[in-house]
Amino acid sequence: MLFNSRSVAFLFATVVSLSTALGVSITDSSLKVFILVFLLSFLSAFSVAFVILEFLIFKEIRKIYKIFNRFRGEEFAENKDAHAPIQQVSQDLSAFVHMKEREINKLKELESFRREFLADLSHELKTPVFAAQGFIHTLLDGAVDDERVRGRFLSKAAKSLDDLDNLVQDLIAISQLETGEVRMRMEAFNIVELIDEVFEQLMLKAEKRGVSMVLENRIRKVDVLVHADKNRIKQVLKNLVDNAIKYGNENGVVTVHISLKKEAIQLIISDDGPGISEEHQSRIFQRFYRIEKSRSKEMGGTGLGLAIVKHIIEAHESNIILSSKEGKGTSFTFKLLKAEEEKEENEEISI
Repeated sequence: MLFNSRSVAFLFATVVSLSTALGVSITDSSLKVFILVFLLSFLSAFSVAFVILEFLIFKEIRKIYKIFNRFRGEEFAENKDAHAPIQQVSQDLSAFVHMKEREINKLKELESFRREFLADLSHELKTPVFAAQGFIHTLLDGAVDDERVRGRFLSKAAKSLDDLDNLVQDLIAISQLETGEVRMRMEAFNIVELIDEVFEQLMLKAEKRGVSMVLENRIRKVDVLVHADKNRIKQVLKNLVDNAIKYGNENGVVTVHISLKKEAIQLIISDDGPGISEEHQSRIFQRFYRIEKSRSKEMGGTGLGLAIVKHIIEAHESNIILSSKEGKGTSFTFKLLKAEEEKEENEEISI
């Protein structure tokens, strides 16, 4: 029997009418009286029970489901044919509350992240702007007549504006990557040749810190063709190798290791620096997150590099994995799809 207002009222009325009729039959054993009392009791009990259940309980249950529908955007069954509507309401209400709690917690996290991001952004923008502003105003106040001071201050102002331009370009890049405006231009290219280009571009910076850059390649040269966006992967490699040079040990070693994994090429960029503590590892790919802000400022950079790297790698349907222990260096690992040597055509994909 279905659990609804009619079935419950029927059961209730049956029990009440039988009890009443049996009670009356003690004093009057007539069958007619028993049937009459039973029918009158049944009709009265059924009517009262049905009205109470239908309009005070089940109707309110259906209202609760309609409220659920408005807030969740999902259809809840009205439960007319359910075996345990009140229990079902309790379960759905509990699920609804848990869902809203998760949404509220997520909104709180996003709000906290937004405040932190705006604070970091304002600080990052303020630093080069105020620096350039200070140098230029000093020149306008009379220092421009001193050739030695003029050249030095103009050079510093230009550097501050270059830093500002780099920050704006990185902000544009990460915004485009996050919104899907950037299209990956997929092509087949030799990853070893690209790594050599990156090493060559960063050679002077590495020499200043006495850092050696080493490429470890355990696969045949014919197998190092990857299918990816060459310019974006170059940006990834340059950022990771540059970070390894800056934050690794002086006179240390930066290693790029290449290996073949099924249909993919795996790259590991490692340094032998002080490593990253566990408390920082979960946030290392966040925008503007720096482990040691004072040291990071001295080293340069916008604080957006690893966030951009993460988006580019994910746009290639891969993941970048951080592995680091304090005192034992840091490594970043990701995979790129292996390309066939004869594949020459270019391909564009949206992200």
